[in-house]
Amino acid sequence: MVAAGERRLGDLQVDGDEVYWVEGRASEEGRCAIVRWRDSRAADALDAPWSARTRVHEYGGGALLAVSGTVYFSNATDNRLYSVTPGAGPRAVTPDLGDVRYADMVLDTVRHRLLCVVEDHRGATVINDLRTVPTGGGEPEPLAGGNDFYSTPRLSPDGSRLVWLTWNQPNMPWDGTELWLAELDGAGAVRYARLIAGGRSESIFQPSWAPDGTLYFCSDRTGWWNLYRWDADGTHAVAPMEAECGRPQWVFRMSAYTFCGGGTIAMAVIRAGVSQLMLLDVASGRITAVETPFTSLSNIVALGGGVVAFAAAPATPTSVVRIDITSGEHAILRRGSDTTVDEAVLSTPEAITFPGEDGATAHAFFYAPRNTAYVAPPAAQPPLLVGAHGGPTSARSAALDAHVQFWTSRGFAYLDVNYGGSTGYGRAYRERLRGASGVVDVGDCVAGARHLAAIGAVDPTLMLIHGGSAGGYIVLCALAFHDVFAAGTSLYGIADLELLHEQTHKFEARYDDSLTGPYPEQRERYRERSPIHFIDRVRAALLLLQGTDDPVVPPNQTQMMFDALRAAGVPCACIMFPGEQHGFRDAANIRRAIEAELSFYGQVLGIDITDDVEPVAVANLPAPVSR
Repeated sequence: MVAAGERRLGDLQVDGDEVYWVEGRASEEGRCAIVRWRDSRAADALDAPWSARTRVHEYGGGALLAVSGTVYFSNATDNRLYSVTPGAGPRAVTPDLGDVRYADMVLDTVRHRLLCVVEDHRGATVINDLRTVPTGGGEPEPLAGGNDFYSTPRLSPDGSRLVWLTWNQPNMPWDGTELWLAELDGAGAVRYARLIAGGRSESIFQPSWAPDGTLYFCSDRTGWWNLYRWDADGTHAVAPMEAECGRPQWVFRMSAYTFCGGGTIAMAVIRAGVSQLMLLDVASGRITAVETPFTSLSNIVALGGGVVAFAAAPATPTSVVRIDITSGEHAILRRGSDTTVDEAVLSTPEAITFPGEDGATAHAFFYAPRNTAYVAPPAAQPPLLVGAHGGPTSARSAALDAHVQFWTSRGFAYLDVNYGGSTGYGRAYRERLRGASGVVDVGDCVAGARHLAAIGAVDPTLMLIHGGSAGGYIVLCALAFHDVFAAGTSLYGIADLELLHEQTHKFEARYDDSLTGPYPEQRERYRERSPIHFIDRVRAALLLLQGTDDPVVPPNQTQMMFDALRAAGVPCACIMFPGEQHGFRDAANIRRAIEAELSFYGQVLGIDITDDVEPVAVANLPAPVSR
């Protein structure tokens, strides 16, 4: 089930009655295909080896624009923009400029050009700005710049006005962004630009023009990302609620609301970590819920009398789904996985809360072990695997995840923790992590494990933890600073905060200012929270997994941790995956990673593993203990 036929879905768009999206395929070594749905069937709109992917901010998104029968895309191998029409091959729109990256394109039909975010790596410093590109091909020309980051350029329906988001370091876009509005003159140059919303402590998300030319956007000024309308009289709250209509802008071109016609706005709202489809009647202000089976909704776009979105549920993988907004009836246009599993064998999530690190309520989804072919002995307590998500400004949902089911089907309980700092619970919950990375996030994962042990749900001697990126850092901290877990697995985790501060990419170069504190002023805190300096405290076994081409967390972070653990006599193993970046994309590597983890736990904990998997080589392996 894991890796086989899995697809990573992104950049959902509608052009007329056709639906487009980008599909990252592990089966094709991570190639990002463009898929078009029309006439009730999905088919590739871009042949191999073309791959629609951008590395702006390294995390990408916004690599596709489908409009008026033409598809524009950023090609992964050369960073150039191309256009493609049905029956024709891709045509270059931008020249080969080297490491110049494009994202988040919009079409200016009046002036026959694309407006886009550009990230230029040709100089000594990386430059991010907004530029224009002639649709017929040519050099990109400056449009707006001067700040550290830009996103979401959006033209008014008549092409006379432009809005965009911008922010400066040390802010991340969920900390604070500015929404700017400008007039465009006859030549398309920006005139009379002015700030209309946002600031250092207000995060603006998804500015969008309604078909009638009214401007909407999401803001977290009340502590929740809610929907607002802007006009000459100012800003007006149109859907106030203690729920989230925004998302952390890790990638470009996300959408949490859309205009459905007839004065209706459909919103994908998150409340307590669970998504819900809601409708706003603009004239009356009335908000109604649409009942659907989905617990995760994202990238919502209007289509006909309804919407399309990426949707998932406890028994449905993330899929392209069309939803009727009046009845809630839905049709799956494309499943996120070719693998089908009997719902009877799936473990379903239970939303739980428990006292977190700082006394605040922490959130998680608990999955009990489930395999219809086996029955545990009476009163048996299962081993527990705690999942720490990446980000850390991100979240897990109650959606079907093949990786979680891999563990629950093998007798493990699983706790998916939305620790302090996660999204979907309001700004105050995100702010729990301010200055407290390595403390609150780690503490919440530890507290969740202890909570389950205290109520007798899991075996307290067989509690494990794994996670990737920021979640990998949590794993390393949990093993260095706590004695709760018997073993752990870190995927591209951070061992040395100081070194990462010196080596990481521009987008996250100052992220640690909010997570840990400004550097070098808080240098001692950076050292105190870097697991590499506390190898002598690590007692639990550790598996390290890393891509050799990772631009976000360089592979030397993993290598130095492994070398230190091995020298200290700690049971450990390390696998470097050639060519992989931040998040594994190739099916063989995804499979190898999870099977290596299973093998590792079996060896270091003496758990009987019945799967036929390739053993991982473990250094300092103690004498086996059978269980």
